[in-house]
Amino acid sequence: MGEKKIKNSLVEGPITPERIGKSIGHHQVKTNIGAHDIFLGQVRADEIEGKTVTAIDYSAYDEMANKVFDEIREAAFEKFDLTCGHIYHSKGVVKAGEICLFVFTSSKHREMAFEATRYITEEIKIKAPVFGKELFEDHSFQWKTNE
Repeated sequence: MGEKKIKNSLVEGPITPERIGKSIGHHQVKTNIGAHDIFLGQVRADEIEGKTVTAIDYSAYDEMANKVFDEIREAAFEKFDLTCGHIYHSKGVVKAGEICLFVFTSSKHREMAFEATRYITEEIKIKAPVFGKELFEDHSFQWKTNE
């Protein structure tokens, strides 16, 4: 038996509205789905110690990050009655106002999709080895802590 192929969940740069729309559109042929739920994480222009965040530069050890995303996704399928579940996280520079995280779940009923999306999003914040460097307008930076 071969080793399971792990999907690449990392996207270079911001997650575009076109990618989000295309992903949702692909599910129209799956007529056993009754509900979709999405979470979109967006980079905020926080003010920290008088400086404004202009972007976040995300880095990750791809193989490890994708393994963790896969484990979170598989745990969600075990815990909830899902039809589909997708995770996309940005890598590289994402400007304030752009999307950096896209979690998309589908199920027969809305409650499962809602619960699964929240579960996946919270697990990513706790477990995913993706690191963000907050970039400020004065070209300084600091490492981001997950909240």
